[in-house]
Amino acid sequence: MYSGFDSNVGGINVLYVVICTHNVRNGFKRHWSFTRSAGEWALLPVPPYKSRGKEESSMKTKEISLIAIIAALYAAMVIVLAPISFGPVQLRLADVLIPLAALFGLPVVYGVTLGALVANTYWFMSPIDIVLGALANLVAGYIIHRYKENLVPASAIASVVIGVIVGGYLWMFFPPPSILGLQLPAWLGMMISVSLSSLVAVAGLGVALVKLLQQSKYIEQLNT
Repeated sequence: MYSGFDSNVGGINVLYVVICTHNVRNGFKRHWSFTRSAGEWALLPVPPYKSRGKEESSMKTKEISLIAIIAALYAAMVIVLAPISFGPVQLRLADVLIPLAALFGLPVVYGVTLGALVANTYWFMSPIDIVLGALANLVAGYIIHRYKENLVPASAIASVVIGVIVGGYLWMFFPPPSILGLQLPAWLGMMISVSLSSLVAVAGLGVALVKLLQQSKYIEQLNT
């Protein structure tokens, strides 16, 4: 395919012709530009560019890979650290991955959700735990992703969300721990317990991990 037009530069008629070739196999287009002035042709350099479709496909592959990595890492941490990842008093260290949604976006949100689904299925307690446990991560991760400019408050709110959702059903399977010796309803005591542990993992360790990665020069390479 080609296109061309005439213009007058300094009284000299100049013909510009652009020839575009499309290499289907390699997935890119190449432009050739010629000018004709005073009866002579000259080749003008026009850099090749990648097709938009190929760039979008590459980005989609990168996002899917990140989802798989986060999901596998989350599930592995929960399964290996099961003694402290389940129960009325728990510290789910895998939750430190949730604030990474502030750096890498929705792939982390989907990854920690899928990871919780896999881990809670592996250590099966109830369908409620599988569904609501994954939902808690989905909501918490999205809050951090949506309000990443205010990472610490967003992480604190996300921690409470996890505590409310998970603690809201966990009391049906475990007796709640004592909170400062207070006689609290079972559901409330469990919500407070899970919220406190989530504050340590998400708003404490998770935010520290994000800050550490932000200072690393490798974070820019991962986002390109």
